[in-house]
Formats: sequence, C-alpha cells, structure tokens
Amino acid sequence: MTKRQREVKWIIALLISIFFGGIGVDRFIMGHIWLGLLKLITGGGLGIWWLIDVILIASKYQFKNITWVD
Repeated sequence: MTKRQREVKWIIALLISIFFGGIGVDRFIMGHIWLGLLKLITGGGLGIWWLIDVILIASKYQFKNITWVD
C-alpha cells in the first residue's frame, strides 16, 4: 500500500521552516506528524534539527511522499 504524494509549495515550506521550524510546524505541513511532535517536544532538537531542516528544505531535498511545487 503506497501513500499518495503530497504536494507542498516550496517557498511556503521554507518560510515556515525558518520562522516556525523550531516547534515542528514545517514537519506538520509535510505530513510528518510524529516527527513534528518530536521536534516540538525537543525544541527543534535544541536548534540543530531546525537548522538541518532549513538546509534540506532550501535545497529541495526529496522527502518521502513529498513533491515540491514552485
């Protein structure tokens, strides 16, 4: 059983990741609910996970089940 690809606007995801990524909002909009909750609880992995996600989203990393839309 395969999940459907989720289309996410890249620039919106990047802005949300920069401003609200420390509390996991970027992961929530990408459909990664459990990772978003974990990121929320840890404060963005003490900032490290937040920074990594900003870099990954900025480079349009191909997350599982995500299709970037310009």
